[in-house]
Amino acid sequence: MALKLFVGGLPYRTTGDELRDAFAKAGEVTSASVVTDRETGRSRGFGFVEMTDDAGIQNAIAMWNGKEFGGRMLTVSEARPKA
Repeated sequence: MALKLFVGGLPYRTTGDELRDAFAKAGEVTSASVVTDRETGRSRGFGFVEMTDDAGIQNAIAMWNGKEFGGRMLTVSEARPKA
Protein backbone atom coordinates (compact mmCIF):
# COMPACT_ATOMS: atom_id res chain seq x y z
CA MET A 1 0.00 0.00 0.00
CA ALA A 2 1.44 3.35 -1.02
CA LEU A 3 1.77 6.07 1.58
CA LYS A 4 1.23 9.71 0.66
CA LEU A 5 3.11 12.88 1.56
CA PHE A 6 1.90 16.48 1.26
CA VAL A 7 4.63 18.77 -0.09
CA GLY A 8 3.99 22.49 0.33
CA GLY A 9 6.06 25.50 -0.65
CA LEU A 10 7.06 24.17 -4.06
CA PRO A 11 8.52 26.62 -6.56
CA TYR A 12 5.78 27.33 -9.12
CA ARG A 13 7.93 26.02 -11.98
CA THR A 14 8.44 22.56 -10.37
CA THR A 15 7.28 19.60 -12.46
CA GLY A 16 6.06 16.22 -11.28
CA ASP A 17 9.23 14.63 -12.65
CA GLU A 18 11.46 17.01 -10.66
CA LEU A 19 9.43 16.26 -7.54
CA ARG A 20 9.75 12.51 -8.14
CA ASP A 21 13.52 12.77 -8.68
CA ALA A 22 14.03 14.80 -5.50
CA PHE A 23 12.04 12.41 -3.30
CA ALA A 24 13.53 9.28 -4.90
CA LYS A 25 16.69 10.09 -2.91
CA ALA A 26 14.73 9.17 0.25
CA GLY A 27 13.12 5.95 -1.00
CA GLU A 28 11.04 4.35 -3.74
CA VAL A 29 8.46 6.77 -5.17
CA THR A 30 5.32 5.30 -6.74
CA SER A 31 3.90 8.65 -7.92
CA ALA A 32 4.53 12.37 -7.67
CA SER A 33 2.21 15.15 -8.80
CA VAL A 34 2.11 18.92 -8.61
CA VAL A 35 -1.38 20.36 -8.10
CA THR A 36 -2.38 22.89 -10.74
CA ASP A 37 -5.14 25.49 -10.96
CA ARG A 38 -8.00 24.17 -13.10
CA GLU A 39 -8.56 27.47 -14.90
CA THR A 40 -5.01 28.68 -15.54
CA GLY A 41 -3.06 25.41 -15.52
CA ARG A 42 -0.43 27.01 -13.27
CA SER A 43 1.07 25.25 -10.28
CA ARG A 44 -0.59 26.03 -6.95
CA GLY A 45 2.73 25.56 -5.13
CA PHE A 46 2.03 22.19 -3.56
CA GLY A 47 1.87 18.56 -4.50
CA PHE A 48 1.74 14.97 -3.33
CA VAL A 49 4.29 12.16 -3.35
CA GLU A 50 3.37 8.51 -2.81
CA MET A 51 6.04 6.14 -1.52
CA THR A 52 6.09 2.37 -1.08
CA ASP A 53 6.94 2.13 2.61
CA ASP A 54 6.92 3.96 5.91
CA ALA A 55 10.72 4.09 6.04
CA GLY A 56 10.74 6.07 2.79
CA ILE A 57 8.07 8.41 4.17
CA GLN A 58 10.07 9.09 7.33
CA ASN A 59 13.31 9.53 5.36
CA ALA A 60 11.62 11.99 2.98
CA ILE A 61 10.20 14.05 5.86
CA ALA A 62 13.61 14.15 7.56
CA MET A 63 15.37 14.98 4.28
CA TRP A 64 13.04 17.67 2.92
CA ASN A 65 10.85 19.23 5.65
CA GLY A 66 12.09 22.77 6.31
CA LYS A 67 14.74 22.50 3.60
CA GLU A 68 15.25 24.69 0.56
CA PHE A 69 14.19 23.43 -2.85
CA GLY A 70 14.48 25.71 -5.87
CA GLY A 71 14.75 28.80 -3.67
CA ARG A 72 11.71 28.05 -1.47
CA MET A 73 11.35 26.32 1.88
CA LEU A 74 9.40 23.06 1.74
CA THR A 75 6.83 21.80 4.19
CA VAL A 76 6.62 18.01 4.07
CA SER A 77 4.20 15.93 6.14
CA GLU A 78 2.05 12.84 5.88
CA ALA A 79 -1.00 13.71 3.78
CA ARG A 80 -4.35 13.73 5.57
CA PRO A 81 -7.51 12.36 3.94
CA LYS A 82 -9.88 14.89 2.38
CA ALA A 83 -12.45 16.14 4.87
